[in-house]
Amino acid sequence: MRRAKYLQLVAVAASIAFLGGMAVGQEKYDEDKYGPEQLIVWQTPVPNVTFSHKSHTQRAGLDCESCHDSLFQQEAGAVEKAGDFTMAAFAQGKYCGACHNGNEAFDANSKQECLNCHIAPRTIVYTKPLQSVIFEHHRHVAMGLDCAACHLETFAMKVGTVEQKPQEFTMDALYKGKFCGTCHDGKEAFASNTRCTSCHIGVKGHQRMLGTANGAGHGAAKH
Repeated sequence: MRRAKYLQLVAVAASIAFLGGMAVGQEKYDEDKYGPEQLIVWQTPVPNVTFSHKSHTQRAGLDCESCHDSLFQQEAGAVEKAGDFTMAAFAQGKYCGACHNGNEAFDANSKQECLNCHIAPRTIVYTKPLQSVIFEHHRHVAMGLDCAACHLETFAMKVGTVEQKPQEFTMDALYKGKFCGTCHDGKEAFASNTRCTSCHIGVKGHQRMLGTANGAGHGAAKH
C-alpha cells in the first residue's frame, strides 16, 4: 500500500512538473517586450518577403536592440524607402545579412533557404505570347522543388520578365529544353507537348479566373 501511494505521489509530482514546464514554454507573447506579433510582409525588393519578430525575439532570444536602430530604423516602411534593401546588400552584411551570413544564422543568399522568408507567389497567369497559360508555385514546391530549381538560371525572379520577350518564350523554345522545357521533357516531368490543359486555360479559362465569364464576357470574346 505504501509503495502504491508513493508511486501515486510521484506520478502527481511528475504531472505538475510537466504542466509547469508547458506553462513556461507557452509564455504569453508580450508585444511591448518582443515587438509586433503580426508578420511584417515586405514588397521590396521582391514581393511577399516575411519577417517574424516572434521567431527572433521570444524564440531565438534576441532583444530589440539587436536590430534597432543599428540595422533597421524602428519605423514601419522605412527600410523599403531606403533604396538599398536588396539581396546584394545582405551579402555585404547589411540589414538581415548582419546575422544571416551562414555563421550566426542561415545564409540569406543561400538558394536552398529562400522559403524561410519568401512566400511562394500566387498563381502566375501568362498572357503572352498567347492567352492564357498558368503556373502555380505551390504545386512545384509541394513536389520538393526549391526556388533554385528555376531561379535564376531558367527564369528571372521578377514577374513579367519572360513576357517581355514573347519571341523567345514560345512552345518551340520549350521543346528545345528552354524555360519550362528544362524539366518538362518527358523524363523529369510530363513533356511540354502533352497534357496541354494542365497549363493552358485559354481565353475563356482566363475570363473564369477573373470572374468575367458572364454573358457579356462571352459575347465580347472573339477568337
